[in-house]
Amino acid sequence: MHCGRCGSLLYSVVRDGQFVHVTMGTLVDDPAIRPTAHIFVGSKAPWFTITDELPQYEGHAGVG
Repeated sequence: MHCGRCGSLLYSVVRDGQFVHVTMGTLVDDPAIRPTAHIFVGSKAPWFTITDELPQYEGHAGVG
């Protein structure tokens, strides 16, 4: 589902409706879960520097 005003992704339903991925930037409250890794760092913007110690993966977590 995309925002009708700006077109940003808000959420997506995946795996035949079993899961919903919510875009973290749309949350109002502080989320109870925290990131455990960075995925798809192989395609991140070259000017963006990851400054934490979380594991980094070129693609999906656990692969490369």
